[in-house]
Amino acid sequence: MLPSLFISHGSPMLALEPGDSGPALARLAAQLPRPSAIVIVSAHWESSELLVSANPQPPTWHDFGGFPAALYEVQYPAPGDPQLAAQVADLLNAAHLPTRLDPQRPSDHGVWVPLSLMYPEADIPVVQISLPSRQGPALQTQVGHALASLRQQGVLLIGSGSITHNLRDLDWNAGPESIEPWAKAFRDWMVEQLAANDEATLHDYRRQAPNAVRSHPSDEHLLPLYFARGAGGKFSVAHTGFTMGTLGMDIYRFD
Repeated sequence: MLPSLFISHGSPMLALEPGDSGPALARLAAQLPRPSAIVIVSAHWESSELLVSANPQPPTWHDFGGFPAALYEVQYPAPGDPQLAAQVADLLNAAHLPTRLDPQRPSDHGVWVPLSLMYPEADIPVVQISLPSRQGPALQTQVGHALASLRQQGVLLIGSGSITHNLRDLDWNAGPESIEPWAKAFRDWMVEQLAANDEATLHDYRRQAPNAVRSHPSDEHLLPLYFARGAGGKFSVAHTGFTMGTLGMDIYRFD
């Protein structure tokens, strides 16, 4: 059975400058059985309600500005899977999580950047679930629980966000060995609570974790972690690291 994954997707430039994360993602994909499909929650599809992408051919959306022209030429033409999207919506609705289909949603960079490094052939169907970010961690845990059975069908469940995400404090000249202590303290606290499987404390991270608000001025990039945790089992760290001093690039498995 496939695990669920949390992937810190970093800057969109990861697609062209994969650093240490690209090889880590490629190794992880090579270690896993080939998925029949991928269901992913991205930090970049915030919504007020639960939506599921049912676009049979979602276009690659370059949902950012100010990057080199080469990045806007990257395409990830993975197909959608309307039938799986309907199954996802049915499972969520059955769990009393009202959900509807979105037949037009494109693939944002929280989807195609990490998947282009894991499955560059873009031949595995991808279904995306929106992120009602104002409803916090508990909802994402519920969504993960509701969809956990898909792992037994060969579906890979992924939360794509970032273990830390304060863009104002980035140091664009920092090397991978440069880590701000406040960001490391937050990451280490999260890993400790995940290893302890302390759900109540994890849900209350903004009050209990060190430097929580500095690490996540808004929490949409951390919430996909709760989806992955809710969908999976035993926690382990597949990759760890930082870029630009404060941007955590950790990858976690839940087997």
